[in-house]
Amino acid sequence: MIGIFDSGSGGLSVLSALRKKAPKADVVYFGDIGNAPYGSKSPNELAAFVARGMQELAARGATEIIAACNSISFSILAGAAGHDRLIEMTRPAARMMRKYAGERVLLLATQATVDSGIYREALWSIVAFDELPVPNLATAIEEGKSKEAIAQIVRDALETRKGNSYDKILLGCTHYPLVRDIIEKEVRALLGSAPLLDPADAVAEEGVQRFDCAGGGMLKFVISKDSHEFRNRITPFFLETPSTLEVI
Repeated sequence: MIGIFDSGSGGLSVLSALRKKAPKADVVYFGDIGNAPYGSKSPNELAAFVARGMQELAARGATEIIAACNSISFSILAGAAGHDRLIEMTRPAARMMRKYAGERVLLLATQATVDSGIYREALWSIVAFDELPVPNLATAIEEGKSKEAIAQIVRDALETRKGNSYDKILLGCTHYPLVRDIIEKEVRALLGSAPLLDPADAVAEEGVQRFDCAGGGMLKFVISKDSHEFRNRITPFFLETPSTLEVI
């Protein structure tokens, strides 16, 4: 069984991509809403969350893991998961970016992801790289803030790069594709028509290649804190296939 781990709703963007490529895969999804947001946490805190997430997924039968949260990628690669059947976000993203070699790319990500330097390390030799933390955006998305509030957060961050020119905008947080239309609008207004890139498809493709995707399409959600917003976001998955939700 494949396990997907995120701080909350963001990993649903990766789950959606995986379901399109492997609809019969059995999946258990752990959203650690009780400890969210991850993007403002220290490396030691993130390592502890990773260890706990791996335990929760293993206890429910997951033997292969997708860590669908960029903020924990550094901890994953540093060995915090204690698991070798695992895919994190940044390496598939780097392979995806090879087709854009030499282009000017702006990464939008959480503070923890930017501070870790993990995308700088992965992409500096591939593209002309710039990065921008977007404080509080993942939290606002997770909490279901208004479109206006989310747009203002994005706008405030992008204002610091106004006048710069980029060929692509890389979404370095799995929450961001959930408000892709808002981000696209603000990017057009402040930076021009640079397309947004979402690594979810690249991560899902690696999952299909490396993991056992045979099964009955079972889907189980586990969250560490109940959330009306999360329940609303997973409703389409319940319509597609028999699913369960457990709050721990």
